[in-house]
Formats: sequence, C-alpha cells, structure tokens
Amino acid sequence: MGSTVLSLRIDGELLDRLKTHAAKRGMSVQDYVVRTLIRDDFDERFATSVEKTEAFYGAA
Repeated sequence: MGSTVLSLRIDGELLDRLKTHAAKRGMSVQDYVVRTLIRDDFDERFATSVEKTEAFYGAA
C-alpha cells in the first residue's frame, strides 16, 4: 500500500491542541492525526457492520 500527501490548512489554536495531544502520546502531529483518522474509520465501519448484522439476525 502506497502513501499519498494530504495538505491541510488549520488555525494555530487547533494545531497547538493537536501538538499537545500528540506529545502526551509521544507521537508526531502527523502520526497522531493519521491514527485518529484510522480509528474513526474503523469505528464507523464497525458500527455499520453491527447494524447490518442486527438487521440480518433481528435485534434482540
């Protein structure tokens, strides 16, 4: 799997908050943002899977 560049423009306050969160975890801002996006994507896919499973089997 390759990688692609994504450029964002964010305000200074948000960047400072991201730096703080990343530093608490010993990560770079880039790694923190990517990890957050991956986690959110997983959460969304998991929720969709649960909904489809409940629809198939019927919610208890």
